[in-house]
Amino acid sequence: MGAGGAAIGWLDMAAEWSGPEEAAAGGEDGPSVQATPGRAEVFATVVDTFLEKLVAAGSYQKFANCYRCFYKLQPEVTRSIYDQFISQLETSVKDEIQEVKNEGNLELLFNSLDKMVEEAKNQEEPAWRPSGIPEEDIRSAMVPYLLKHRSYLRKILKEKEEENRKVAESVLAGRNRIGELQQLIQARKHAWQAISKEQRELIMTFKEPQ
Repeated sequence: MGAGGAAIGWLDMAAEWSGPEEAAAGGEDGPSVQATPGRAEVFATVVDTFLEKLVAAGSYQKFANCYRCFYKLQPEVTRSIYDQFISQLETSVKDEIQEVKNEGNLELLFNSLDKMVEEAKNQEEPAWRPSGIPEEDIRSAMVPYLLKHRSYLRKILKEKEEENRKVAESVLAGRNRIGELQQLIQARKHAWQAISKEQRELIMTFKEPQ
């Protein structure tokens, strides 16, 4: 299970643990209206609770019993070693959890889940439930997707057809321009040939008869 899945599992367990306590905290007058904590806040609470229970499980009394001889000789040093050990343990656990949060991008995941839950509260349509008939369930799930995909493909096809039309118009315009240039060249060639003929005839008129 990835970091995100493990974190969500912790949150689910935390919600189960906190359920009875929140119900009892409501009092005889009914549950008080309180803002629901976000998943990031619940996760931080779970971590803090875990550390508290971890420290409680490794109490100073148990630590001293494990090193009874040294404790009898140096009780103050034993206490100092225990405090340093607990401090380093808490720091190490917090660093590891923070690394897991960073690798799994849990902050963004928690915020996204909170947003989805809030949006679902305002949803008037009932949530989808399987009918028990696989064929109908697949059809009801796939048909909207396929229709949406078909609309997307039609849109792309229309854009490509418009693109091709513009390219065809551009090619046709280029061909027309080439035809016009060829006609112009041919006309100038004929004009030049006519001028050359006139010049030759004019030269011939100035030549002396033999």
